[in-house]
Parts: sequence; C-alpha cells; structure tokens
Amino acid sequence: MSLLQEIEKRKTFGIISHPDAGKTTLTEKLLLFGGAIQVAGAVKSNKIKKHATSDFMEIEKQRGISVATSVMAFNYREKQINILDTPGHKDFAEDTYRTLTAVDSAIVVIDVAKGVEEQTEKLVGVCKTRNTPMIVFINKLDREGKDGFDLLDEVEQKLKMKAIPLSWPVGMGSDFKGVYNLYEKKLVLFMPHSKQASEDVIEIEDLSDPILEEKVGERLAGELRDEVQMIEEVYPPFDRQAYLDGQLNPVFFGSAVNNFGVKELLDCFVDIAPGPLARITEERTVEASEPVFSGFIFKIHANMDPKHRDRIAFLRVCSGIFKRNTNYLHVRQNKKIKFSNPTAFMASKKTIVDESYPGDIVGLYDTGNFKIGDGLTEGEKLHFKGIPSFSPEQFRYIENGDPMKTKQLNKGIRQLMEEGVAQLFIKEDTGRKIVGTVGALQFDVIQYRLEHEYGAKCLYDPLNIHRACWIDAEDATEMKDFVSRRKGNIAKDIEGNLVFLAESRWMLQSARENHPAIKFYFSSEMNDEEQVQ
Repeated sequence: MSLLQEIEKRKTFGIISHPDAGKTTLTEKLLLFGGAIQVAGAVKSNKIKKHATSDFMEIEKQRGISVATSVMAFNYREKQINILDTPGHKDFAEDTYRTLTAVDSAIVVIDVAKGVEEQTEKLVGVCKTRNTPMIVFINKLDREGKDGFDLLDEVEQKLKMKAIPLSWPVGMGSDFKGVYNLYEKKLVLFMPHSKQASEDVIEIEDLSDPILEEKVGERLAGELRDEVQMIEEVYPPFDRQAYLDGQLNPVFFGSAVNNFGVKELLDCFVDIAPGPLARITEERTVEASEPVFSGFIFKIHANMDPKHRDRIAFLRVCSGIFKRNTNYLHVRQNKKIKFSNPTAFMASKKTIVDESYPGDIVGLYDTGNFKIGDGLTEGEKLHFKGIPSFSPEQFRYIENGDPMKTKQLNKGIRQLMEEGVAQLFIKEDTGRKIVGTVGALQFDVIQYRLEHEYGAKCLYDPLNIHRACWIDAEDATEMKDFVSRRKGNIAKDIEGNLVFLAESRWMLQSARENHPAIKFYFSSEMNDEEQVQ
C-alpha cells in the first residue's frame, strides 16, 4: 500500500471533557465497536477490580479518574482509528493541552444533566486556537437532564461553537426511547445494556410515517416531528468543509455506558473527520504527504510497565514513514538515534511495529534523551511549534523523606519532571528544591509515584508563590544586577534557566516597573506571546 493510501486510512483524534462526563467510558465503547476489546472496564467504583482499559496507572485505578493520556488504536471500516483519551481533571490540564497538539480532530463529551462545565470550556478554547475540527457528544441520555435545545444554546454561547445536531433524542431518562439519526435519516431504538442489533435500527425517510407512533408512542412521535421541523428551520444544513475548518460542530446524543448512540457517532466520524493534517515548524509547514519522515515528542511517561521500569516517549508521526532500526536525527541534540523496538498501543498493551505512518502515535523506549517538543527527522533541522508549557500555579518545597533513598529520589524527581508532570526549581540562595504544578492533585501523584515506582519518599513544605516567571535581558549587567538585588526570589529550572518567583501580583508588577530592562515570561520557551504584559 502506498504512503498516500496509508495516510488516507488514518484518523487521529482526542476525547476531551470535564471530569465524570463519561469520556473514558465513551473511549471504551468505541474500542468495543472497533473489536479492539471484548469487555469494557468499570470506572464508576474504586472497589470494582475490572478497571477502565485506558486507565493503566495504579493511582488512576484507585481514584477512578484519568491522570495521564492513554493512546489506543483500532481498525473500523477499513480505517485505522487512533484515540488519545485525555485526563479530564483540571489539575492535569497541561498533559491534555500537550496531547491536543498531536491530534487532528476532537470529540467533546458533555453530560446531559450538567451541561457545559468549566474544564470543557478551557479545553475547547485550546482546540479553537488551532481551529481543530470538533464533534460534540451529549452523553447520559438514559438519565434526566437538560432540554436538547437548551444544551445546543449552551454549546453555542459558552463554547462559542456553531452547533448543528446530526442526531436527536426521542425522550429522556425513564422516557428515553432512542435517537433519530438526522445524518442518515434513521430511527435507532434504545435497548439498555446491549450492543445495538440491526433490528433496533429503523429507516424512516419520512417522519410522518405511522410506524413512528408504533415504535415510540403518540406523544413522543409528535414531539420528535415538531423538534426535527424546528431543527431544519433553525440550523443550517451540514457543511463538511465548515466542520474541517473548525467553523461548524456536529452534535450527537447518546448513552455511552449503554453502548447507545456510539455507533452513529463513530460512523459519522469515519465519514467526515480529517486525516493527518499538516504541522507547523519554525522553519516551514510540514505536509503529511511528504515522503521524508518527521515527527515530534508530545508526551513522556516513565514506568508504564511497573515490572520493567521503562520510560516511553510518545512520538506523533507527521510525514513520511517511521521505520524500525533506522537512524534518525534528534534535532535538539544534533545526533543520530535508532530504535529497535518502537511500539504501538492498545492502552497499556504494546506491540512492536516495523513501520508507522503520518497520524500514528509511536512509543519509543527512552534512556533520557528526549524532552517534550523534541523533533525527529531524516536529517532536516525542524523545530515543531505550538507545544505549550505553562507557568505553574501551585508551589511546594520538596524534601527527602528517607535519607537512605536519596539517589532514588533524585532520579524519580528528574524523570517525573522530564515527563512534564510538574516543574522543578532550585533556589539560588538556599539550594532548596521547589516543585511547581498546575493543580494540587499533581502533588499527590508525584508522592505516590515516587514511592511506588522509585522506592523513594518525599515530604512537602508549604510555600507562598503567586507565579514563576522566566527572565531574560539583552544587557548582561542589568541581569546580574537584578539577580543580585532579588536573590531570595531567584531560582533555576531543570535546564538551568533563571526564574523569578513572585510572591504576589504586586511583587511581580513592582519588579517589572523597577527593572524595565528585564523581560518576564510565563513560559520557559520565552516566546514574545508568553511575555508578561
């Protein structure tokens, strides 16, 4: 099969939502329809031993939440579908933001009862900055929830989307009878806790057909006719190009836990979602169809398999063919590396692959060479753009809880920081180590993983810091003077870059006013758009 045919086969997307909207459950039902798994895991109870397939870290199984992005692939209708199931919890948003740089489209999951929630707004905002095509799935229709039109209004007002329903619910909660597929003109009857059988799908080209009353009852049939007529009058016809441009967002309704409405979503996704898209580098735009290989690292994860203490870098293939046992240029280090056992993923299960194509996510065993954002090419020096790094919002001193395990602690902290779990700063005046995170739950994850994966214990001391800002100056004398005057607030990050730790918004403003020659940035990349204004 040619490169272009392989590219045509691939669809790579992320699933995003607020916690508990049913994102991981939807992921599993997609895998069930794709035949990738035979039984779904249960994520609703921590006591249930059968956990979600996509939640492989021990702490995820204990808490029943996703804290790391999972990568899964399956085949469906002669397409290879690559799913990236992301953490919903706001404390792990940074992992989700980075993951969204590796997808070509997204599915947004919304709870029918809760509607659009805060974290959903943030994640959709990140997708919109890249014009990522998004499909909305309104979940949990088997429960009582908000009116369908009210939900569409929320999607348009809060998420700034242009919604267009491609399926519509018939009833809700105890009255829920199914969905009418506006995209294919079919009525799909709801059968709880079963895979949809063909006899549950009834083709109804004309909703005036009396079979509708026979299947859903007179009241719901009348409501469906009125609502579909309103949809046809209010909403524009579906335009695939507008969807691909990020300007139109199809909406589907269903109940993932009951496998209901998922097949309609998946079938439409396969029809309309984009294949591998171009990626922007500092040097030029890289098209997926280019014959020469290029790709970038968007995630690093240590100890996916606790028995083997491995560390895996996740590579998004952007162009050409990635081949096993082939030398590639590590752009940042300017050295050649080859990989003897690159892996493809089915959640925590891994298989060695000989070739991977644009859109694929490949796991590379890493001995410490990679950082997030690193490029791999056949020789061209490409620096991929748009992989965000955020200024932490919470800070704590980290101390050794077991002096006999200092070596293990240092190794664990270094590897977890390189994964992007958090950021490490070392105070210039005292040498004390500070961990900075986006959310408080990350401190628990670090503590848990240090103990269970590295055999080290850490303790935290509270620390009051408003923001960490990377600093730079054209005049070395000015920088030296600033560092000397503010020594108690100066630290270095893991790369040795100078960082100003502002204890309050007023202190940051004061430092900027008193030292106009110093530039302050909210990102270690120190891009102009990240400069503190």
